[in-house]
Amino acid sequence: MAWMVGPFKQELIKDYNNINLRMFDIGVKSQKVDIVGDKVLIIAHHKRIAALKYLDEINRSVTKMTDLAIIDAFKEHLKEVIEEKYGMKVRSILKDYDPYTEISGTVIIFDKQVSSYIDMAN
Repeated sequence: MAWMVGPFKQELIKDYNNINLRMFDIGVKSQKVDIVGDKVLIIAHHKRIAALKYLDEINRSVTKMTDLAIIDAFKEHLKEVIEEKYGMKVRSILKDYDPYTEISGTVIIFDKQVSSYIDMAN
């Protein structure tokens, strides 16, 4: 096990934020990472892209489809980073985003307990 839990969470926060920066030129306001069994949960407070925020008021159905496409692309990038950088096998990534509160929830489900990949002692 190369990663300790504290540094792993810190590095994952950086990776999550870097993906946001690459995709949107906007980082997240805050993030919290929790580990539960074979899952990593990330709750993040985002800053909504101004054009989408404006369009939400005019035609939410268009921004809803846009949000789904963005979320799918984000999940692909995140899975790639986790598997390549950390050597962890991702079974699935579930993600949702609330454009009104600008909060997202991401659940990363692994093929086995996270503790078999990282040292949970610290």
